[in-house]
Amino acid sequence: MDLKLELVQVPVTDVDRALAFYTDRLGFVLDVDVRPVEGMRVVQLTPPGSACSILLGTGMGESSSMTPGSQKALHLVVADIASARQELLDRGVEVAEVVDVGGGVRYAWFADPDGNSLALQEMPWRTGENF
Repeated sequence: MDLKLELVQVPVTDVDRALAFYTDRLGFVLDVDVRPVEGMRVVQLTPPGSACSILLGTGMGESSSMTPGSQKALHLVVADIASARQELLDRGVEVAEVVDVGGGVRYAWFADPDGNSLALQEMPWRTGENF
């Protein structure tokens, strides 16, 4: 049985501000931005190269009750963390210094405007076809 995680909710206070951050600063691709009914907005974005997307929105029942900024430690796996970090810095994202946590695994943390935290993660054995 395959179980594919393909969508993660990211709770935000202002969908337009978050949409701008994730597309303009992080380079995510906007897949969907719809308002199917009054009071509901569904925005789906995908990081370049990822099979998993994020969901921003309003009026989506239980998922809209999540506290903005409460999504923590979303990992964005990259082949070259120094290069990825520099690209984000050049786009105006405040990214912490790279930290090696052992075994060659390295992280650089940052947050969206609401405080949802994300990390660039580099694992040297996940390169080429394994990446």
